[in-house]
Amino acid sequence: MKAVRRSAYATALCGTLLAHAVIAAPLRFGLSSAGLSYPFAAAIARGFKQAAARAGVQAIVLDAQNRVQKQANDLQDLIAERVNGIVLMPLDSVIAESWVSEAARAGIPIVAVGSQVGNPRRRPLRDVYPKLVALVTQDETAAGREAGRLAARLLPPGRLAHIAIIQGAPGFPEVLQREDGFEQALRTAHVTYRIVATQPGYWRMEDADMACQNILEAHPDIDLFFNEADDMAVGCARAVRSAGSHAKLIGIGGSSLAILSLEAGRIDGTVCYKPLKLGALAFEALYDDVTGRKPLHAAFITYRTPGITRANVRDCPPQW
Repeated sequence: MKAVRRSAYATALCGTLLAHAVIAAPLRFGLSSAGLSYPFAAAIARGFKQAAARAGVQAIVLDAQNRVQKQANDLQDLIAERVNGIVLMPLDSVIAESWVSEAARAGIPIVAVGSQVGNPRRRPLRDVYPKLVALVTQDETAAGREAGRLAARLLPPGRLAHIAIIQGAPGFPEVLQREDGFEQALRTAHVTYRIVATQPGYWRMEDADMACQNILEAHPDIDLFFNEADDMAVGCARAVRSAGSHAKLIGIGGSSLAILSLEAGRIDGTVCYKPLKLGALAFEALYDDVTGRKPLHAAFITYRTPGITRANVRDCPPQW
C-alpha cells in the first residue's frame, strides 16, 4: 500500500509540474541596440537573437537609430513590459547610468554589450558599473594597443612620423580607450611621432572620407591614419588614393569589407573583433544570471582581439 500511495503522489506531482510547464510563459529578453544601421551593432543583434533562439527565449530587439532620447524611451518600454532581462548597447555611457539604475529599481537585470556604462574618464573599463550584471565587450584599450603595434611596424624609422586619428562619435567611451591604447603602444615601441590632426568620422565611411580629405589638404605629408573603425579606414582609403598620398591606413574591427580591402592592399591593418560572439556572450551572461545557473555581479567578459595584416588575414574570418 505504501508503494501504491507513493506512486499516486508522484503521478499527481508530475502532472502538476507538467501543467505549470505548459502554461508558463517563456523568458523574454530585450536588446536595446545603439543603431541597427551600423553593421557592427546589427551583428551583435544577430548573435543575441541566435543565442536566444537556441535557448527558447523570446528576443525583443529595439533600434535606437543613433538617437539617445529614443534609446531612453526604448529602455522605458522594456521596463514597462516587465521583460525578464535587458541587454543594452549604450549610445552614451554617462547617461546610460540612469537607465541601468532605473532597470535595477524595477528588479530587471541588465547586461551592457559593446560599450561600457559610466564616465570613461573616471571609470576604467574593467571597473564595471556596479548595478550591471555584466559588461560584455572588447578590451578597447588592448585593441588600441594592437593597432599601435601595427602602426609602429609601418611608420618610417629614424624620423618624426606624422599621424592623424579619425575618431568615432562623441559619447562613445571606446573613442578615448582606443586612442589611449594606440599611443601607449607607440611609446612602448619608442616611435617618434606627432598627432597632427584629429577629426570625428562618426563610424561612417562617407564621413571618414571627408575628414581624411580635409586633413590631407592641410597636412599632405601624413604618414599614417589611425581610423578607430574599419568602415572609416575604408572611407579614408578613398581620400588617400584620390590625393595621391602614400599614407598607411589602420582600422579596428575585422569587418568583411576591411578584410577584402586588406587583401587587396587598400588598407594595411586592422584588429579582429567578433560581434556575433559578443551578442551571444551577452545573452549567455544574462541567461545564466536570470535562471540562476551562474549569478553574476558587475562581471567583465571579453575575448582576444589580435592585430591583423595581409600576413595573417586568415586568422580573422569576418563576422560582420
